[in-house]
Amino acid sequence: MQKEGFVYILASKKHGTLYTGVTSDLIKRIYEQKNKTHDGFTAKYGVDKLVWFEKFPTIQQAIEQEKRMKDWNRKWKIALIEADNSNWLDLSEDLLPK
Repeated sequence: MQKEGFVYILASKKHGTLYTGVTSDLIKRIYEQKNKTHDGFTAKYGVDKLVWFEKFPTIQQAIEQEKRMKDWNRKWKIALIEADNSNWLDLSEDLLPK
């Protein structure tokens, strides 16, 4: 059985710096981003608010979608976020343990 996958977008703030990623474990990945466990783009630019995500039946499907989205322009990504999360709330608040 294949693992499910997630494509997600993180933001530094509303209309701030965006990061598009893919993972098979969304909760773990968001925890790592928020706690800056790895050096890299998200840690350097403070991109740690989960503003959008989508679940896929397989990690392969998620990877394919992430590759497509990496080619999208910023305006399209903002429209995607604002369609479901117009206030740019940090959706990880409901996913991560308190």
